[in-house]
This record gives sequence, C-alpha cells and structure tokens, in this order.
Amino acid sequence: MQNWIILFISLLSINLYADNLQENNDDKPLNVSQVAEFDGIPWGISLLNDQFAIVTIKQGEAYKVNLSTGEKQALSNLPKVDSRGQGGLLDVAKLPDDLAAHASLDNNWLYFTYSKSTEKGSVTTLARAKLEGTQLTNWQDLLVSDSATDTSKHYGGRIAFDDQQHVFFSIGDRGVRKSAQNLQNHAGSIIRLNLDGSVPADNPFVSHANIRNEIWSYGHRNPQGLFYDRDTHTLWSNEHGPRGGDEINLIRPGANYGWPIVSHGKEYWGPISVGEGTEKDGIDNPIKVYIPSIAPSSMIKYQGRLFSNWNGDFLSTALALRHLNKIHIEQDGSTKETRYLEDLNERLRSIAQDSNGVLYLGTDSGKLLKVTIQP
Repeated sequence: MQNWIILFISLLSINLYADNLQENNDDKPLNVSQVAEFDGIPWGISLLNDQFAIVTIKQGEAYKVNLSTGEKQALSNLPKVDSRGQGGLLDVAKLPDDLAAHASLDNNWLYFTYSKSTEKGSVTTLARAKLEGTQLTNWQDLLVSDSATDTSKHYGGRIAFDDQQHVFFSIGDRGVRKSAQNLQNHAGSIIRLNLDGSVPADNPFVSHANIRNEIWSYGHRNPQGLFYDRDTHTLWSNEHGPRGGDEINLIRPGANYGWPIVSHGKEYWGPISVGEGTEKDGIDNPIKVYIPSIAPSSMIKYQGRLFSNWNGDFLSTALALRHLNKIHIEQDGSTKETRYLEDLNERLRSIAQDSNGVLYLGTDSGKLLKVTIQP
C-alpha cells in the first residue's frame, strides 16, 4: 500500500507540472545530429553545464566534450579498470551544485562507478575525484563493494543523488542469482551513502549486524538506470530481466524487489519461468514490465519544454530493441509506452538532458548524439 501511496503522489505532481506547460511538440519529428564519436562505448554522460559534458568510455577512458563543436579532451589520472565482459569504467555524475554548497564542497567533484580488480575478483566500486581542467585530482574510492564473483557481468553501476546529501548507486547480482537475496554482500542491491562514502544513520539496515549497512534496497538482477525525482522525493530504477521481464521500479528503503524469487522472465535455455511466479507477499511489484526485453540501460524523468508533452515521463535507452523508450504513468498506475528512434538501429546506452530539454544519447557504436525537434 505504501508503494502505491508514493506512486499516487508522484503522479499528482507529474500531472500538475505538465498542466502548467502549454507547448505541444509531440507531433513534430525528432532531429538527431552527431556531436562526437569515440573509439569505445560511451557508458555514462554527465553534463557539467549546457556547453560541456563528461563522457566515460567503458574501456577505461573519459573525455570532456564541447557539445557545440564536438571537441574532445581526454581526462588524466583515471584508475585502472577491469574492462572484461560487462565491466569497465561505468557511470559518471557531477555533484549537484546545491549539494556541494550545502556540504561546503567545491562544485567540481565528479562521482564514478567502475569495475575494480581485487584479490577476490572484480567488483563494482563507487569513487569520486575533483575535475581540474582535464585532470582528475584527489581520487577516492568511496566503496569497494563486496560483490566479487567468477563472472564478468551484471555490474549495475548507475549513480543518482537525492536532495539530502546522499548518493545512490546500483550493483547487479554479478551473475550469481542467489546473491541478490543475500544481504551479507552488496550484489543485487541499490546502495545509499553520504557524499563522503560513510553510511547514513537512517539507512534501513544500520541496526543489523549481519546485513551490509550500505544497502538501500535488494533483490535486483542488474539495475542500469537510476533516477532521483526531486519533485516527489522518490527514487526510480530500471533493470534487466532475464529473457523477458525487464522492469521499472519505484525504490523504497529496505524493500525486496524479488530477484530471483519472482520474475516475469524465462530461462535463456528454454521456456521455463524463473522463480516462483511473478508476485509474492513481501516483495515489491514493478511499475512497468517489458516482455519481450528491451534491455534498458539508463533512465531519466524528462523535465523540460522542448518536448513539453513528455514532462514527467520516464525515458530509458534500450540496447536489445534499439530505441528510446518513453513510459507515461497514468493516475491509475497503468502505463503507456512509446518508442522513438528505432530507425537509427543503434544500441542506445546512456542518456542526459540539458536545461533546455535537449537530449544527449550515447550509442554502443561510439557516437554521442544530440536529439532536438525538427524546425
């Protein structure tokens, strides 16, 4: 019930916001132009402002990109990453200016996730560093997670900030399904930390000696989209299911999202359901399920005037079905799905939005694309 109360408040805020916008650009075709191209996968995009972005490349590089000219400048002093399989240099997120000011921090802190080699194996790691021109200084690994397995997949890795001095990041099950229900490790979880990497006193499991205190929610397979909605103070995620069963979830503290106990997907090797069904008491149900899988890889809630009728809708980039996915949540909780940019035939990996509502997309073919409306 609590989940639906939060959802209703979110939907009310979305509709009130949309009602205040008068332009209607939904019927105008999208205009896509190429800003830059990289030798590698642009896994994460973070806008420093409307002129410059930081783009991480899975293989271990990162660039400062002029969004007007496409000029790229490589960043120095990055760590060594384990780029095997699905690992590498993953997300990047600039610390919001208001959080920096409140914490008396410089506003040039960047937060990163990457797969780090340890004695136990490769693990998802949250770090931060200061950006000084094109140099990264004062690199700090904030949490080297306990998520090692003998696989190189399901690292999760998306980052989001709330408005209360916290940073969230996601970790997949690392290819070992049962780990997502084992709260003695970090796999299959969304993590919540203070900006300096310490554990907030109000995290849901801080009083449990046998549970990792950093965990905010668990039972996730591979969440690669994460968005904090400041209007409604809610956290949202999308995640990869198995064969079918990708999800959008409203994330609550301490909640279990079911993997692998319940799932809407099938085994890759046959038409066999995963888990004990699609619902179970004590497990939060997804807001949206994708069957077949689209393979969602990043996520925002659109908030801008350029595509005015999209306000309050969730945008996810899709890898397997190669499109930009828009989800509108109705007041009764039902969803309406629209797909864009299918004609590009690109695996869309990452997404960011500037203050004018312009979208930037990263593709697995190495492109940074700009999406506006045709005049």
